[in-house]
Amino acid sequence: MSTKGGALRLGTGGEFDRLRAIFASLGAAGRGLGDDCALVRIGARTLALSIDLSLEGVHFRTDWLSFREIGWRATAAALSDLAAEGVQPLGVLVSLAVPDHRQRRPGNASPAVQIMSGVGAVARSVGAHVLGGDLTRSSRYLVDVCALGVARRPVRRSGARPGDGVWVTGRLGGAGLALAALLAGRRPPAPVRRRFVRPEPRIAAGAWLARHGARAMIDVSDGLAADAGHLAAASGVRIELALERTPCWPGVTPLAAARSGEEYELLVAFSPRFRERDARAFRRATGLPLTRIGRCLPGRGIRMTDDGRRITPPGGFDHFPGR
Repeated sequence: MSTKGGALRLGTGGEFDRLRAIFASLGAAGRGLGDDCALVRIGARTLALSIDLSLEGVHFRTDWLSFREIGWRATAAALSDLAAEGVQPLGVLVSLAVPDHRQRRPGNASPAVQIMSGVGAVARSVGAHVLGGDLTRSSRYLVDVCALGVARRPVRRSGARPGDGVWVTGRLGGAGLALAALLAGRRPPAPVRRRFVRPEPRIAAGAWLARHGARAMIDVSDGLAADAGHLAAASGVRIELALERTPCWPGVTPLAAARSGEEYELLVAFSPRFRERDARAFRRATGLPLTRIGRCLPGRGIRMTDDGRRITPPGGFDHFPGR
């Protein structure tokens, strides 16, 4: 979860309780905290920066992912924050920590080289470059990626208004399906595994949505319900989601899809003037579906229904649950 951007209200959970305390302790030293990216106005454009840390044993396991996949996945997470603001990436900076006691197999490049090859591959896929970084020794693998880009009109989390429709790109639940298989000791089917290990930051999608009037946007990294809660808190609205409308991967229930994190699809609020014909134009431009799954109302928080029956929204990922 990022801590960058505007002076915004945060959602619920132990992680965000800690962030509120950190923000309060910073006082005047803190500026513009709480959105997907830090935003710095430079002339007619805005420089956007996002930083995302991936730690072995918390965000990835080396018995599940190759080192190249570790680099790709960590970098995609940082780039996804740029996508959520409609930003065009320029490049990434990477701080890399690797153990020195693990010997590479004969003929293989070192883990550091393999990780950075994954970083470079996903950067190239969105037209960005690797601009520099740092390298150190550690007891565990750590990949810390700072992504930066530019935009003329960044889309914040705070712009949703009562009456707006709530839409989501792509399909949800693939990452959760892969994680469940890995936790059970099974190898996921190839398309599902690819979704987990090589997520695609929705840069082109985010730029299209920004150009066509998106009022608020966030990437689905903590889970649909949790991230909708963050957007609702930042915008000062209540978001009502219709679970049965959630676009799901085959074999995934809508409730499981709403709980699945690290999907890196985009949740976006549009004025009521944005209709299905506009969603069809989005699909022609990007190859992705765009599905209306809810609406913004006066009030606070999240309300979720399933065929009209109110249900408790599922919790999302929290680094500090119950704290």
